[in-house]
Amino acid sequence: MMTIQRILVPTDFSQPADAALIYAEELAEKFGARLQLLHVVALPTFYPMGAEAAAFPMAELMTETEQAAQNTLEELARGTGLPADRVSVRTTVGTPVSEILDAIANDGIDLVVMGTHGRGVVEHVLLGSVAERVVRRSPVPVLTVHGLPDTNKPKTVTSLETAK
Repeated sequence: MMTIQRILVPTDFSQPADAALIYAEELAEKFGARLQLLHVVALPTFYPMGAEAAAFPMAELMTETEQAAQNTLEELARGTGLPADRVSVRTTVGTPVSEILDAIANDGIDLVVMGTHGRGVVEHVLLGSVAERVVRRSPVPVLTVHGLPDTNKPKTVTSLETAK
């Protein structure tokens, strides 16, 4: 029988990611597993050119963004019903898919639980999906969660039945 000891929960702090955390927390409780929360601060795709580049505080902005994400992850970790020694958080800068796959490979992850955004066909073709690319390339199972049907539900629930 396969054992699940480490569950990775990549989050972009969206509602589907919050729902994925609920499922991951329940699974961690049932299996006695550890949760690892991960947020990837994506590298900017826009860089100022010319004179504006010197005046634009890119490094400071990235540092502040990374620190804000770390604080939010720590808050989410405290909000789980798990003991503090079973939940870890990490913020990194990079490409989300690559960083998630690196965490799977380097941190002994047994299962990934992540949210997925419902997009139309055109948006999906143009933007792609981080969750889809992780599912295709992950060496471990990936549970994708679309979100809770009722967005007024609290972020933490006591069972998966309550989350349905």
